[in-house]
Amino acid sequence: MDKKIELQVINITNSQAQVGAFAMLLGEVNGERQLPIIIGPAEAQATALYLKGIKMPRPLTHDLFITALTVLGASLIRVLIYKAKDGIFYSYVYLKRDEEIIRIDARTSDAIALAVRADYHCPILIYESILEQECLHISEEKRVGSEESDTDEGSEEEHRSSAPTPFSLEETLQQAIKDENYELAAQIRDQINSRNKNQ
Repeated sequence: MDKKIELQVINITNSQAQVGAFAMLLGEVNGERQLPIIIGPAEAQATALYLKGIKMPRPLTHDLFITALTVLGASLIRVLIYKAKDGIFYSYVYLKRDEEIIRIDARTSDAIALAVRADYHCPILIYESILEQECLHISEEKRVGSEESDTDEGSEEEHRSSAPTPFSLEETLQQAIKDENYELAAQIRDQINSRNKNQ
């Protein structure tokens, strides 16, 4: 049976391959393999804001989903990336309610946005055969070199393997305006104003 490997979110950056899209870089826990996934701006913003610890005044869609699960007595127990075809990754989210396990098909970007929001450890898993087929192999030397570098020089691969640095508030604001997501833009603007007042 195909072994499952746990992944973690390493970084979210603008996609060089698709205009208006973003690349989420997932890294193998206790390993060197890394998996880039192209995701949409809304999911990128939702995940990046949460990873930066930015709390919106009102719940975003993924926050609402997690709250609804809690109210209904269910919990998100794992995410599994079960297929990759033509550059698209397919995922399941697994929920537990009492002794019942519920499996729901989901976009990988949504599944990961939910997993990082869990108040408990919710593993993001992938079959090893898929990871091996789709991954980037980053050597230990490159990873260490990238983490120690304080300049903007170096390869794109090194930048992608550096510590998590999701969007700044300003970048997220500009993307929200570009996407005509004015409610999110207003919330981010409030966050920026509040931050500036406290500085």
